[in-house]
Amino acid sequence: MADSEQKMAAVTSVVLAAFVAYGGAWYMGLVEGNFALLLLLAVLVSGVYWVAERLYFLPQRRRAAQALASAHAQRHAELERMGVQPEARDIEPAQQKLLMQPWWLDWTAGLFPVILVVFVLRSFLFEPFKIPSGSMIPTLHVGDLILVNKFHYGVRLPVLNTKIIANHEPQRGDVMVFRYPPQPSLDYIKRVVGVPGDEVAYLNKRLTVNGQPVPKAAQPEFFDADSMRYAQQFEEQLGGKTYRTLNDAERPAFIPGASSFAFKDQCHYSAEGVVCKVPAGHYFMLGDNRDNSLDSRYWGFVPEANIVGKAFFVWMNFGNLKRIGGFD
Repeated sequence: MADSEQKMAAVTSVVLAAFVAYGGAWYMGLVEGNFALLLLLAVLVSGVYWVAERLYFLPQRRRAAQALASAHAQRHAELERMGVQPEARDIEPAQQKLLMQPWWLDWTAGLFPVILVVFVLRSFLFEPFKIPSGSMIPTLHVGDLILVNKFHYGVRLPVLNTKIIANHEPQRGDVMVFRYPPQPSLDYIKRVVGVPGDEVAYLNKRLTVNGQPVPKAAQPEFFDADSMRYAQQFEEQLGGKTYRTLNDAERPAFIPGASSFAFKDQCHYSAEGVVCKVPAGHYFMLGDNRDNSLDSRYWGFVPEANIVGKAFFVWMNFGNLKRIGGFD
């Protein structure tokens, strides 16, 4: 191996080790991970190697293979001039060996197209998520693998999450993924019940928007297999969408432990629940599992800058294949 290739192999080893170390530290909880940033760095690093491969390393290997073929042909010609019958020798395996990518290019430039496709799909089109908790039962269950439309609410720059192309605005009733305001590195999923300017009231476990009670009809009790408990189930209609919610009859109506948050002065808490005026550029979110959801009642409003996308499809649940399909 040439000295330059040895140096490139050493540099690549360090780069790959850094990625592995970061991923391992993230997995063990030693650092707060940022997958979007990690994927962007992977695109940039592998892209540099891909360009270098196309412009420098591949032409260099091709020249070496051509030089081998030329030297072989020249040796044959010299032997024939001397009246010596040259020994038949297949140099194709040697040429293929010269043309083969070394491991440090195979693990960088070779992966660039795949990483780029994943980056574009995840950043601008669709992103998969796994439901980790029961806050959206019965609409979404623990273990549901869902798809989120990343462009429905506008195209945003990766990592920065800055909107560069506007599209639809969030509507009441949408199931939306967003960055958790108290800790933006976490992604949350809830239902939009209040848009900018709305007055949202959740009093005595009844949702009212701008003075109009949201239609609510009792349904058969829901059995939660995880908690092995039954819960009151209702059907609500909001923003043209029909969905089901749960209530725990044993939980009180008041909101315990609400934290301090921006625009909290726009909310009034009482023994019956909470009433909030949604500020401009913000949204009020509730979980469908109303008495088992940490949502806007506790930590406040979701700013527009925290929006990730609109959830719309369960593409897999390994414990229950019947869960696959769309939802409101």
